[in-house]
Amino acid sequence: MFVCAGCEAELTARLHRVEFPDHAHQGYGNGVSMPVLMDEGTFAVDPLPSGPPWRRWEDLPEGEAEALGWYAPVWGIPYGPSGAVLIAPGDAWGTVLVPERRGEGSCCGINGADGPNLACLACGALVATRIDDCSLWQAVWLEPRAVRRVAAGPPREPLTWEALLAERHIVPPTDGLGYWSPVWEAAVGAALARVVAASQGQPVDVPEGRVAEVFRHTLDGLLPRVPGGRAKRMALAGPGLPAPDGSADLVLVPRHPQTGEAWGPTGVRDGRPVVVPLAAAVWMCLAFGEPPPLPLPASGRLAWDVLRDEPLPLRPNGIFRPDGSIFTRTLARQPEAQNPWLRDVLHGLHNRRPRYQGLF
Repeated sequence: MFVCAGCEAELTARLHRVEFPDHAHQGYGNGVSMPVLMDEGTFAVDPLPSGPPWRRWEDLPEGEAEALGWYAPVWGIPYGPSGAVLIAPGDAWGTVLVPERRGEGSCCGINGADGPNLACLACGALVATRIDDCSLWQAVWLEPRAVRRVAAGPPREPLTWEALLAERHIVPPTDGLGYWSPVWEAAVGAALARVVAASQGQPVDVPEGRVAEVFRHTLDGLLPRVPGGRAKRMALAGPGLPAPDGSADLVLVPRHPQTGEAWGPTGVRDGRPVVVPLAAAVWMCLAFGEPPPLPLPASGRLAWDVLRDEPLPLRPNGIFRPDGSIFTRTLARQPEAQNPWLRDVLHGLHNRRPRYQGLF
């Protein structure tokens, strides 16, 4: 659990650590009421600096952006502390909201733009930021310098890949109305940035099916094919799947949902194939498909002359488009982003060149 660094008051329930989600900093849609980001009883740690103060790329001394892990210009570089702790709002205890710090520009709730807005009930120190505004995931961010982690029991061992396969936890690609899941848009956007960085500017062939549905449209727009040119090949790899053949240049593998470590394929030599991690709850669906819907209870029997016609699964209401903001910020953190051709891609996306319209 986490306690106040000043007075040692308990601030959270007992929690176990999971990987930091791709969609933690995602803004989705316009005026959309978003659900709670973290599962009850879990926490995640942002390994990167986050939050205010913000600096512009052009205002930084030479080499400072690269030292912070930014290899291409982006809008706004956070200079807040690293190690912010992300929890579900219901797991925050012993805090009180400071209403006047709800955040400048907030709309339907609290956006956290003014920094910490939750104070320790015991000593009054600002310890966390509550966020629940529209288009933002509902969450509480504990200030890394204002809280301290203490043991609350024996450590929980991470599940094995065999156990995760048996559990088969997935995030469906669409909601009940046919809209693409924001979790998928964020996860694919982050993985896509790593694919583009590893492509060296060559087009990428992807497996048919759902993988092609969520990757191909944007990849073909970013990496156009040249007559007679060679395309790199991407394959799915991971637990429960046969090993990809030696022709794969990139392999899309799951990230462990607790540790965040990528599944390690065998046969990687000299950086080939390039391993591209993807959130396990999305990868599981790409690899094994969606589980059948749960049966509904019913009584009685159908009449002999009634024709039964089960509805087809709901299809997405449009083409899949990854989250563009997550894509560009992830790509800007790849060392390959220093290459002129990738700088040109990022510049074109920022300036909305016609050839990139509709990709994100």
